[in-house]
Amino acid sequence: MYNYIYPHPAVSTDIVLFTIEEEKLKVLLIQRAADPFRDHWALPGGFVEIDEDLEAGALRELGEETGVTGVWLEQLYTFGRPDRDPRERVITIAYYALVPIDRLHVRAASDARDARWFEWKNLPPLAFDHREIIDRAHRRLAAKLDYSNIALQFMPSRFTLGELQKVYEIIRGEALDKRNFRKRVRSWGSIESTGERRNGKHRPARLFTAREPGRVEFVK
Repeated sequence: MYNYIYPHPAVSTDIVLFTIEEEKLKVLLIQRAADPFRDHWALPGGFVEIDEDLEAGALRELGEETGVTGVWLEQLYTFGRPDRDPRERVITIAYYALVPIDRLHVRAASDARDARWFEWKNLPPLAFDHREIIDRAHRRLAAKLDYSNIALQFMPSRFTLGELQKVYEIIRGEALDKRNFRKRVRSWGSIESTGERRNGKHRPARLFTAREPGRVEFVK
């Protein structure tokens, strides 16, 4: 067997899980039960097994620490600053995911004391470089709104165009023109009317659904 002369860094995965609750963008964090950073809040994640695929490792850690399974993940970025982990040289592959709040049943498990949603603008002190990872994930999410239908990942099975517009405004932190937004969204071809309407204070709003739930497509 060939012996490499160079030391091997450890590889981990971290997951930034976004949702929208009470008209606020939130991130799922776990409270660490072990050193380093015991009792600090951190992103779900952990070390990849030697015979494990990266995404499989990310999904396994997410399920073990939070009970969340069956989510769509997109690879975000690789973080490899030599001093990012006090234990040893650790390179982490970060992923992010978007989920409607009503599809999740979060529970702390494995080596996590607690699992909780935090508003991304008001996060507690975080372990490692996880604040940097979350900030990069938010920038990616906000930028991707311009050229994809990724916001549909936040939506329930049936939604109004007003609710979809609100998701954009929450992520971007700014109001959008209603007429231009609706014209653009309908040009995607990613949503279709259910033929139903939702009653409210004003004119009943038409309900829509994603043509291919879970699929993220590039749009013009």
